[in-house]
Amino acid sequence: MKIIQTVAVKQVLTENSKEALIESFLHNKEQLLKECEQLRFELKKMEKLKKYEPVRIKSHFTNEIDHRHEKIKQLDIQLEQIHKLPIGSEIKEKEVQSIIEIKVGDNWDDVTKARTIVIKDGIVEDIR
Repeated sequence: MKIIQTVAVKQVLTENSKEALIESFLHNKEQLLKECEQLRFELKKMEKLKKYEPVRIKSHFTNEIDHRHEKIKQLDIQLEQIHKLPIGSEIKEKEVQSIIEIKVGDNWDDVTKARTIVIKDGIVEDIR
């Protein structure tokens, strides 16, 4: 019988991966700031049309902008944490699904114990 198990993927922090993460966070932050500006522009445009109820429009756009500001705050926190982490630290990157073969007589604890894939600079370094 085959079962599906969740496997954690961790990335070993190197100079290159640290730089790439910082660059990615900054890019995402920049994109969110652009989206906020676009939403403000769209809000002004919608208010001028006067087709819709102004209170509802403003509320909707304000919620969207606030949502993006929250994401920006989270990115700022992640950037701060990345700068503090020493090279060689393991960062949980994501989770993937793995198919595991089990059969009668297998030790259930061994089969279902948490597994981890460790990646360093894009190369699988260890499977635990």
